[in-house]
Amino acid sequence: MERLWFAAIHSIDGLVAAWRGEAAFRQEVVLTVFLIPLAGWVAPNAISGALMTGSILIVLIIELLNSAVEAVVDRTGLHHDNLAKKAKDTASAAVLIALLNAAITWAIVLLSAIA
Repeated sequence: MERLWFAAIHSIDGLVAAWRGEAAFRQEVVLTVFLIPLAGWVAPNAISGALMTGSILIVLIIELLNSAVEAVVDRTGLHHDNLAKKAKDTASAAVLIALLNAAITWAIVLLSAIA
């Protein structure tokens, strides 16, 4: 039980750090606060709502991982390094793909609901 408690504390610390230090994470959280209730309102059924909500939560998950990669790479030094650039660029690309996934998921659900 103690391990679970400390894991929760560390997770909360991570969320607070991301909120304080990452503008993109803050923007995505604000968007999430609006989009998840909207998904519940416009989704034609529970499965569609779950897909819409899940696609938004995946964006937050990937953004947190991107922030972690950036922190570790920056910790090793600020000098130019091709592997560091590759790590940061691919983590950023993962966020882009997650955002595209969310947009496509929402478009498919909404278009199928009106068709």
